[in-house]
Amino acid sequence: MKKLFWLLVAVLVMSTALAQQTRLRVFVGGQQRPDVMRKIFDLYQSRNPGVRVDVEVGGATSDQQQQYLTTVLASRDPSIDVILIDVIRPAQYAAAKWADTLDKYLPSATRQALLQQYLPAYAKANVIGGNLVALPSFADAQFLYYRKDLLEKYGLKPPVTWDEAIKQAQTILAGERNPNLNGIGFMGNISEGTVCSFLLPIWAAGGDVDEGGKLVLTEAQARASLQFWLDLMDKHKVAPPNMAEKAQDTIRQEMQAGRWIFGTLFAYAWNRFQNDADSQVKGKIGVVPLPRFEGGRSASCLGGWQWTISDFSKNKAQAYKLVRFLSSPEVSKILAIDASNLPVFPSLYRDADVLKANPWFADALPVVQAARARPVHPRYPEVADVMRKALNAVLARIKTPDAAAKEVIDGLRAIYR
Repeated sequence: MKKLFWLLVAVLVMSTALAQQTRLRVFVGGQQRPDVMRKIFDLYQSRNPGVRVDVEVGGATSDQQQQYLTTVLASRDPSIDVILIDVIRPAQYAAAKWADTLDKYLPSATRQALLQQYLPAYAKANVIGGNLVALPSFADAQFLYYRKDLLEKYGLKPPVTWDEAIKQAQTILAGERNPNLNGIGFMGNISEGTVCSFLLPIWAAGGDVDEGGKLVLTEAQARASLQFWLDLMDKHKVAPPNMAEKAQDTIRQEMQAGRWIFGTLFAYAWNRFQNDADSQVKGKIGVVPLPRFEGGRSASCLGGWQWTISDFSKNKAQAYKLVRFLSSPEVSKILAIDASNLPVFPSLYRDADVLKANPWFADALPVVQAARARPVHPRYPEVADVMRKALNAVLARIKTPDAAAKEVIDGLRAIYR
């Protein structure tokens, strides 16, 4: 009888503890390494026994994730507390009033000191209209991944210009005579990565966004970009004819299977190449800045992900404590080592543990610092659609570069007016 009594007491105590426990639901995308995120949340729970963190995983791409989140947030659904969002999203979230303003938790002096720790581009990206709407998780930029073994076989050094990359790809393809090997991989489907593909030649030729985040673009620049990518398929024969179907992770998976000489990919790919059980290229991949055009500059697309709190969360104070942890140097280091996510803290690019896992990070910081930001606009999804649909249509040979370039300029004018 005594045993039964104490058993009931124990059950009652546990039930009370569980009832008092705060449960936070965090949304992360399928490509944002939810396995590593779970490890980080477990660490947080071990230090905060009164909090339980549940993970919701959705969408393999930024676009797919946002389609789902738009439905959830537009309905003011309180089920999600913390959200990992693309660096392009803070202005959209602020305009839609989906994100809780973090300033209420931070005295102005504390906020200034906090933001000064991060790489400037990420501190800037998360302040919209003077309000802090998110905190950085990890940085990102595009790099040129290349097959070290194949370049060495043909006595070649990593390319500095696009002309060099094209000639090297042609040389290796001719020498290998492998029908499953392709030259230069880039994103061409209707996805966020294709916005970066469209912008890379424009940035490399000197184009940019203005102080207000508006893309400064001429029809000639748009046409040149569209023609460049089309020429990789039709003129130079270093990309297959179906590039309109290629998403970023498609290129990563195919390169991991040994099917590309070069790939324009974000930082996460390194960890997958080296550590995935099915990788055919472990130890065979090198990483360098993206090539430049003759007389131009090397330009990369600024990526990265940020933590924001849903304005409809019922646990905002606890969510803020979690976000501060998730945007800390400790977590940034874990993400760098376990997922090859670029740190948002400059000092971590010199950290011995980080460099042991990612030797190429030693040269990555200047690339991230020089990476160009995509346009900033509350209607960013429409801005993105104009660019990615144009490039996709050209690669699919539905439109000519001339016609698509005109549509890009007309489409952007209609949004910006």
